[in-house]
Amino acid sequence: MHRMTRSAPTEIRATFDGSSIRVVDDVATMERKGDARLVRFKPGNGKEELYRVTRVIGGRYREDFVGIDVTGEEDPARAAGKGPEMVLPASYVFSSKAWRYKGYSVLVHERDAVAPGPVWAETCIGCHNTLPYFTMLLDDLAGPDAPTFQGSITDDLLPADRATKVRIISAPKVALALDDELRHLGTGNSRITQLETQRALRRGIHAISTGFDGRHLVEEGIGCEACHGGSKAHVRDPSISPSYAVSSDAISVGHEDGTPFSRTEAMNRVCARCHTVLFSRYPWTWEGGSRKDPVPGGSSINSGEARDYLLGGCSAQMTCTTCHDPHTEDSKADLSRFDTVGGNGVCTSCHEKLAGDERLGAHTHHAPNGEGSACLNCHMPRKNMGLAYGLTRYHRIGSPTDEARVYRDRPLECSLCHADKSADDLLSTMSQWWGTAFDRERVTQLYDGRLDGSVIRRTLDVGKPHEQAVAIAVLGERGRASDACDLAQQIAHPYPLIGYFAKHALETLTKTIVPMDPGRPREELLPLLDEWCRRRAAIPPNKAH
Repeated sequence: MHRMTRSAPTEIRATFDGSSIRVVDDVATMERKGDARLVRFKPGNGKEELYRVTRVIGGRYREDFVGIDVTGEEDPARAAGKGPEMVLPASYVFSSKAWRYKGYSVLVHERDAVAPGPVWAETCIGCHNTLPYFTMLLDDLAGPDAPTFQGSITDDLLPADRATKVRIISAPKVALALDDELRHLGTGNSRITQLETQRALRRGIHAISTGFDGRHLVEEGIGCEACHGGSKAHVRDPSISPSYAVSSDAISVGHEDGTPFSRTEAMNRVCARCHTVLFSRYPWTWEGGSRKDPVPGGSSINSGEARDYLLGGCSAQMTCTTCHDPHTEDSKADLSRFDTVGGNGVCTSCHEKLAGDERLGAHTHHAPNGEGSACLNCHMPRKNMGLAYGLTRYHRIGSPTDEARVYRDRPLECSLCHADKSADDLLSTMSQWWGTAFDRERVTQLYDGRLDGSVIRRTLDVGKPHEQAVAIAVLGERGRASDACDLAQQIAHPYPLIGYFAKHALETLTKTIVPMDPGRPREELLPLLDEWCRRRAAIPPNKAH
């Protein structure tokens, strides 16, 4: 995670070789001059701009970029530039080895322009760098009406009994700590200690929102203190291990009822400081929820995993680090074991009664050594949109028979493996195996009046966009040759990110490269996709792959 933000020049995998992206009439071209990477913007009607890359964000699945305006400079590779560092709207995706409009990394509708922005220090800096923990809590300390800001912890997305509750122990000491932080920004004023506490905190929020930038980072990227907090004692004596708990005589951090977090709970909330995102104003969540709900449902896209995990049933007993190594990238082998019964030991260490082939088979009604008996395939299924255009695990641990998932989400989760099954078939089997009665009328309404036919195909027809993304990915992995044209049409989806998922799924299904750019306008894509389908129909069935 220390590579989540890196200052340029640095190791960059993206191809700054004259490659370009186009959004309607606007073009961004990626160029290189020595060690300097440049992005040139040519709007359809407007003044050309040139930006030099100053920072790289990410590096596991894609690279995003931050830059300064060097338009008109005699030597743009070395010029100081003008204005703030801006987020550049071009991402390089490793899985496709291609550039993409950065805005299409989340569930937003098709755009009509490409331009630099927003300001990096007001958007990306908080989750991709090491910030002082105290400054991330100012809005929680200031109360429910305080403005939110980049870098604040978003525990308001959790129900009260699972959220982090921050309390002021000593108002004078909070004011002194706030003054110390503002002095670091160069805006300190001892008079802030004389203000009423809530006014002082709001002034601090304003100062951090408008004045904090890369110059003030504790450490670029995610460093030790981002998770372990201040560690003076550890530095003085390495035998003293850093703690995940907050130690302060100014504030307390713990449960709603005032009790402190256990070590397990504190560790999970460290991860949830950043991995708690509901992206891009996309309105819907899992469990049929809305971002406007007092407590929204689970995230349907990458980076909400820790919050989703806190919504489930195991977060008080098991840490995120049980499965993930926070100090390095998880190896594919380490994670793939959870796709099989080889990873079940993590679960059966607590759920001992399910250990052993006989008891496991009786519980799952699947072969005890097959994928249907891997705990996570049912209780943490792959239904979230990942960064590499494939599905990742939904971290809200639950069951495919949970009412919220049966009556509010599409598709029924058993169909993630049984893609050809109908809702009628799956409900009957679920009722028989686990003795649960389901209201078929409610499910019928969810699938627009029909329980017959493949529930995956019905989801593709009538689901919400994030549900359609699941159906698209499943058809790519488990579909038939006859599904190819329907997948192709989804490349022109109104949400371009889903179009990228469809392209990846289609290439997986057909084992061929599909020369379509989901970032192109729909009116350009649709005739190309129709022609692709016509040519596809002319291929003999035995050569369809």
